[in-house]
Amino acid sequence: MRFGKEFVSQMIPEWQEAYIDYAYLKTILQDIQASRNRSDSNNQSSTPSFARNLTRRYNRDALVSENHDIVVNTVTRLEEGLETAAYETTFLKAGEAGGDFEVTFFRTLDREFNKVNNFYRLKVETARTEALALNKQMDALIAFRHKVMDQNQKNPSVFDSVSEDINGSASEVGSSSKCTEHNVALADLMRNEDTSNESILERIRMNKTREITPLSAIKTILKVHKQDELKFTRDNLKEVEKRLQVAFIEFYQKLRHLKNYSFLNASAVSKIMKKYDKIAKRNAAKLYMEMVDKSFLSSSEEVHKLLLKVESIFIEHFSNSNRREGMSHLRPKINKERHLITFSTGFFFGCGISLIVALGLIIHARNIMGTPGQRTYMETMFPLYRFFGFVVLHMDMYAANIYFWRRYRVNYSFIFGFKQGTELGYRHVLLLSFGLGTLSLCAVLLNLDMEMDAQTKDYRLVTELIPLFLLVLVIIIVLCPFNILYRSSRFFFLSVLFRCIAAPFYAVHLPDFFLGDQLTSQVQALRSLEFYICYYGFGDFRYRRRNTCTSNIGFRTFYFIVAVIPYWLRFLQCIRRMVEDRDLSHGYNGIKYLLTIVAASLRTAYTLNRGSNWNITAWVFSGVATFYGTYWDIVLDWGLLQRGCKNSFLRDKLLVPHKTVYYAAMVLNVLLRLVWLQTVLDLKFSFLHRETMVALMACLEIIRRGIWNFFRLENEHLNNVGRYRAFKTVPLPFNYEEDGDHHNN
Repeated sequence: MRFGKEFVSQMIPEWQEAYIDYAYLKTILQDIQASRNRSDSNNQSSTPSFARNLTRRYNRDALVSENHDIVVNTVTRLEEGLETAAYETTFLKAGEAGGDFEVTFFRTLDREFNKVNNFYRLKVETARTEALALNKQMDALIAFRHKVMDQNQKNPSVFDSVSEDINGSASEVGSSSKCTEHNVALADLMRNEDTSNESILERIRMNKTREITPLSAIKTILKVHKQDELKFTRDNLKEVEKRLQVAFIEFYQKLRHLKNYSFLNASAVSKIMKKYDKIAKRNAAKLYMEMVDKSFLSSSEEVHKLLLKVESIFIEHFSNSNRREGMSHLRPKINKERHLITFSTGFFFGCGISLIVALGLIIHARNIMGTPGQRTYMETMFPLYRFFGFVVLHMDMYAANIYFWRRYRVNYSFIFGFKQGTELGYRHVLLLSFGLGTLSLCAVLLNLDMEMDAQTKDYRLVTELIPLFLLVLVIIIVLCPFNILYRSSRFFFLSVLFRCIAAPFYAVHLPDFFLGDQLTSQVQALRSLEFYICYYGFGDFRYRRRNTCTSNIGFRTFYFIVAVIPYWLRFLQCIRRMVEDRDLSHGYNGIKYLLTIVAASLRTAYTLNRGSNWNITAWVFSGVATFYGTYWDIVLDWGLLQRGCKNSFLRDKLLVPHKTVYYAAMVLNVLLRLVWLQTVLDLKFSFLHRETMVALMACLEIIRRGIWNFFRLENEHLNNVGRYRAFKTVPLPFNYEEDGDHHNN
């Protein structure tokens, strides 16, 4: 791999603007090379051959002997009221042919290197401050541990037992005065340590965690506040240790990134200077790299020392002095691509394609579409099986999102907050998707292949229960507590889903409202689950696939409610964020979901009741909701259609190099948001059953959501890049009173 590609692949995505602009420097070198080539061709045309040979020999000798192509000076600049050291290079051969390009090269290189050096210095200073804070947290933890141990000991304290041993040994044995002095000194040391611990505990308070439970939310509403005094219990100690362990792991990762940042940029400068010497036939790399080696970027050992200190503290206090265990927690966990995953994904994909072909041949050979039972099947079995089709399609779109996020270096694992080393790649998601698709198609074929009972003319009970067995199997796999089939990802999904359902009582983070938006595109899947409950709960499956659900008042009522639930949850999330962040934009976002609730309810009412009044109101509210939602998608969620940017109707920073992709995505978003027109226009096709049309419209909405996912996360990633936000903030367990904010969350 060439260094340029390796350099980009190892960048921290959120810091990419702070790295050496290696690609731009290479373009300047290309200008230098082109200028040198033109100069050489002109000299060759006007100089005899013997003179050209003599000149080349003279230039080689000069290259060896001359060592002053550049001079690097250290200057002091005033930036934002602070004096900072910077480096300026003077090119001494500017009068030569093409020298203006070389002047531009060194001016650009100085600017880039000073940018990197200052950024690194700033980050190291921040790391130093965080290290001091963690050091104080460790002092508090050690004092907290001693206090908990003292309170939970049934025997006298360590100090008392030691004192008794000292006194007993002195009186009974009559030891020498030297031993007695040693024991007294040890007792004094422990007494001083206890005094020091008490003084620390007097100055600290427990930080309240930001993640609150429904009970604590109710207490906040009722103004029932808990005291934040220290409670020396084992449960509190475990919580403190857990939070500090996470803080140390996160801090260690920051230090590793800083070390990699320093190495990569120094290597980039070295590589570009070697290329410059080769192209320009100069001898400047050695002198410039001497300056780089003396700069803060390369000479500072503070990050390395902090790494060693963190390792020492973590191994001693969080890993029982077991270095292997401690380093396994500190070092990042990397998902290894396994050939078995690729093979299994391809195997299930092939099985799925074969089953689809077999299903098509069976339908054609038996003329199933022309039989009297076709209508009954489409109104009973098809709504049950299409649920799995919606899930498989959504998983396929998510796998495509992951593939393109990785390709364009969107740090989705950091944005979603996945535990390091547990995030799924697109192959893993495709494996689950194709596996579920294969199981579903097998169930469909089994259902079609089983005949009716010859005596009763009823469908066999096991035939009708196949979709239910498949649904129960999927639920069991999702809830399985054993460490199989990506347990960490399944539990992450369940925890986020629970927070979505309990939206008003939990703080809303990006994974929560992101999943909430996915649920709004799975309304028909939720209605299929409602049909499962009705079809099997009311016993319709026992009587020749009788469907009494559509005529049931309760089912029709919940048909409205189920369509509204995802949008209502998103509305509650928006209200919670508006109150918590005190940002009205979340309230405006909530209006979008309220409009969608009204529009979806009116369209559903028109579908069930018909009538011109329902049609007109459905038209009006659907049009308003579509316009509002489209504007929000493109302008706010995607950050496009910005004024005054260099990319027309887009934004300044784009990750996808082809602008047509963004224009096509905007057009598709508008078109796919208009699928509701099929409902109000009552479009019908003779060759498509109504349930098939509903399924197709739902699939188009899932595809729209998949497209939305990529650009929504791209915009979030670019916002993080703009703020250089590459790490999550880990709340510390203790707060010292002198910090002046011990009541903050």
